[in-house]
Amino acid sequence: MLSSFLATRFQRTTGGLWRSLSSTAGVSTMLLVDHDNKHLSPTFFSAITASKKLGGEVSMFVAGHKCDSVVEECLSIDGISKVIVASDVLLEHPTAETMTPLLVAAQKQFSFSHILSNHSSFGKNIIPRLGAVLDVQPVADVVEIRAENHFVRPFYAGNALMELKVSEKPVILTIRPTAFEKHAKLDEKKGTVVEKMDFDAPKEAIGSEFVSMKVPEKGGRPDLSTAPIVVAGGRGVGSREKFEWVEKLADKLGAAVGATRAVVDAGGIISNDAQIGQTGKIIAPELYIGVGVSGAIQHVAGIKDSKVIVAINKDPEAPIFQVADFGLVADALKAVPELLEKL
Repeated sequence: MLSSFLATRFQRTTGGLWRSLSSTAGVSTMLLVDHDNKHLSPTFFSAITASKKLGGEVSMFVAGHKCDSVVEECLSIDGISKVIVASDVLLEHPTAETMTPLLVAAQKQFSFSHILSNHSSFGKNIIPRLGAVLDVQPVADVVEIRAENHFVRPFYAGNALMELKVSEKPVILTIRPTAFEKHAKLDEKKGTVVEKMDFDAPKEAIGSEFVSMKVPEKGGRPDLSTAPIVVAGGRGVGSREKFEWVEKLADKLGAAVGATRAVVDAGGIISNDAQIGQTGKIIAPELYIGVGVSGAIQHVAGIKDSKVIVAINKDPEAPIFQVADFGLVADALKAVPELLEKL
């Protein structure tokens, strides 16, 4: 069960120091690997950092098809005790229905104390079903790990933080990639054990079938989730013609392009995968530029971890200026062309 944990418990040692009552003894984590059957997801390296904060042994679980290159990358990461691999054509695009039986079998065999994944479309798809089958309440979108059973996660659209203490095992959690530093990938193989699992579930017993995946055209731009610079457009540039100025500025800066929900929902301007915010992507670039973005709390929840926030809006009372490091009160459709001339 989960309960609010408002104060960390401490005990005094004989040396006069303070230490947490929690211990990493018996801690073992199964880390679900997010990949495309060729390479690890860039955000996955944050999950590695998070898993090591739990202490104890860390094992990686790779499910895919013809994913040997992914396994090779996993073997180059320091501090991993074993890599569990399941390969089958039905796992080329893992779903909750195909992954859950495998993860339950791995849990029965190895009795992990923790199961961890990124709070990405991959993790958000699999973890709820796994929690239901194991009869465990997952802890979602963790931004800080204070002990093996003590976590911090945001709520109220990121306007408040909740501390949780988990008293049931296994502890199942997803972590916010932008809240943890990326672990360094090493070039040489380590002495990591590889365990292979068979996937023998008949196709008709799975209950769902992968149909297709459409990857939106990015026009050579960086990925929104990992780009160091992001230019986003809001309602103030909420038409296809106006939004082109956002794209021109992004291309000039070598930035990714994002948008608020209002722009995405308008249709015909930009695809859903460009949505930033509580119901879209959570980003943490070095530089975020909001063009015509008002600053609704749902959008701010997705950008507040940015290193520098720049806002351009003609409304001086726009909420975005409360979180911006630099603000320009101006008509975005006039300011952006002038800015492009200076760059």
